[in-house]
Amino acid sequence: MSTQGYEDELRSERDYVAGLYTRLDAERVRVKERHTAALRGTGGTPLERDDEVRALTREIRRLNIADNGLCFGRLDTVTGERLYIGRIGLFDDEHDYEPVLLDWRAPASSAFYTATGATPKNMRRRRQFHTRGRQVLEFTDEVLGRPQAGDHGDAALLAAVNAPRGEGMRDIVATIQAEQDDIIRLDHPGVLVIEGGPGTGKTVVALHRVAYLMYTQRDRMERHGALVVGPNPSFLNHISRVLPSLGESDVVFTTTGDFVPGLRATAEDPPEVAKLKGSLKILDVLRAAIADRQRLPEEPIEIELGGITLRIDAATAEWARQEARDSGLPHNEARTVFTEIVTYVLTERALGRIGKGWLNRSDKKEWENQRAHLVKQLNADDVFAGALDQLWPILTPQSVLAELYRSPQHPELRRAEPETWTVSDVPLLDELIDLLGRDKALDKAAEQAAARERRAAAEYAEGVMNMLELDHEEVDNEYSLLAKDVVNAIELAERQDEVDTRDLAERAAADRDWTYRHVVVDEAQELSEMDWRVLMRRCPNRSFTVVGDLAQRRSEAGARSWDAMLAPYVADRWVYRSLTVNYRTPAEIMAVAAALLAEFAPTVRPPESVRACGAQPWSRKVTADELPVAIEEFVRDEAGREGTSIVIGPPGVPGTVPASETKGLEFDAVLVVDPDRILADGPRGAAELYVALTRATQRLGVLHQGPLPTALSGLTER
Repeated sequence: MSTQGYEDELRSERDYVAGLYTRLDAERVRVKERHTAALRGTGGTPLERDDEVRALTREIRRLNIADNGLCFGRLDTVTGERLYIGRIGLFDDEHDYEPVLLDWRAPASSAFYTATGATPKNMRRRRQFHTRGRQVLEFTDEVLGRPQAGDHGDAALLAAVNAPRGEGMRDIVATIQAEQDDIIRLDHPGVLVIEGGPGTGKTVVALHRVAYLMYTQRDRMERHGALVVGPNPSFLNHISRVLPSLGESDVVFTTTGDFVPGLRATAEDPPEVAKLKGSLKILDVLRAAIADRQRLPEEPIEIELGGITLRIDAATAEWARQEARDSGLPHNEARTVFTEIVTYVLTERALGRIGKGWLNRSDKKEWENQRAHLVKQLNADDVFAGALDQLWPILTPQSVLAELYRSPQHPELRRAEPETWTVSDVPLLDELIDLLGRDKALDKAAEQAAARERRAAAEYAEGVMNMLELDHEEVDNEYSLLAKDVVNAIELAERQDEVDTRDLAERAAADRDWTYRHVVVDEAQELSEMDWRVLMRRCPNRSFTVVGDLAQRRSEAGARSWDAMLAPYVADRWVYRSLTVNYRTPAEIMAVAAALLAEFAPTVRPPESVRACGAQPWSRKVTADELPVAIEEFVRDEAGREGTSIVIGPPGVPGTVPASETKGLEFDAVLVVDPDRILADGPRGAAELYVALTRATQRLGVLHQGPLPTALSGLTER
């Protein structure tokens, strides 16, 4: 194409994209007007109005994410049709709702990512736009149908992977590769495992897969949303912009330490303790801890009832306990069964003694009347209530676990602060919620209190309105306004009882019993068997995208094989896909990491880097006094460069971050401190060092006080 021809084409593309933005702005105005009208509307039920408001809110969000990179490419078919590909779909409502911009997730967009010179998929040309804001700066063309043309998008891809890193992960919607696109669009209803080494893009592929599922299965997904589980808050903050940038906000982000709403745990147990807590064997320990609180009296407990003294003896309590256990109900709910049996025995004994000579079972009506009277007395008796609390107490997950950690029967679990929760405690607490069940008495009391508040407010409002009706002329406008406000408040409260106005992600995050339509688990090799039990409860339909790398496992409780973790829940309903190309780590740095990988995981093949950066990784030996100065020097030098940097070291070294806190993150420059000390932690340490070495996208340096590990001998010494 001549220079003049290119300039003419560029002007034409700029005009077309400008027209798309005009259409986008008009659609925004239209949807916002409908949203405002829906908020003010009075038609329909509260639920119908709320559904409309939420749907329009989602549409506003979808339109608002599209300003940057609205349209990033074009496909020309062999029949001469032009298909523009973008972040969202736009339609021409004046011409039979024809698409003027295809959503990247639409089936017709697939060829943009998968067509090659050898397999053009009925496409003649692929055009990629380089944009800034709303402006098309330039474009590149690739003619398809020529086997020698090679894979598509090399220029755009290399520009993206070489660009300086910002504060968060970016979407790859404009540069998805064929290997990645196949996984994103995979039609599999069960569990998909994506395994790949550092830098293969497995996390961002998983996030784009969620966006794809939420687009193609909108009706199934929108009522329940999706859950994304990551290794730590820094990682979640790093990836949190990707899905909103793709127009999806009905997603909850969490760590395993946040599984229980209202509780956040970040502390870790020692490896052996974490391994024990993460094993399914701990279930027997938890059940035994609960059973231990279902007690028999050492001595009969005396109860005064109807003027006589009765006793709750061991035999009575044992019968009641067995009936309660056999009910299959959780502990707190089974207390009702226990109470009913004890109440039955005591009232039967009381009736036999009180009614001796004048009352017998043949008079069923009088017998039951007398029983009801005794039951009422018993329920009001403090001694009886105390006996129930002694023999079958209402338990909380926290109280059970704290007592377990104080118990001399389990010295391996004992600790100084039993109620300071660790990450490994959270799935145990979640399990105990199900094992214990609800305290129905407390739930009922809360409901009754809320009802009393509503009745009091309604009575007050009614009184104000009655006053107004008595003498309209004597009541000024201020009081009239007050009364209307009160009545409106009551109506609002009644609506709040019917409809929860929080958005889906807020409601789901606050509800321990919420179930999701799809769950993404990142760094899944770190999750324990108990963690997986939590997640399976959160997703009964077993729809998962599982992302990990077994070679990077650091947790003793984590996965050693995917089948061992997944088969108990999904049998063979899971498929495996691997990513083999490293888009993040340049070849120079990956060569160093691969040497370490060969030592601690010789059967694992490292991913192949797609590029070289031209900067050789280096090492430098320093003394203890020189170390702080060398770290400061690195930080100062990198502060003058574009991009991000980090210093990674063993726990306790000032100015460094542990490798475990950088999992899934990427930086332009990385300085690794004391690799021999990181390695000293055995297999876990080797995985930590492997993670540390593979965070860099451009530059890697190593400072060491002790001997340089043999795997790092290829570093250039400074």
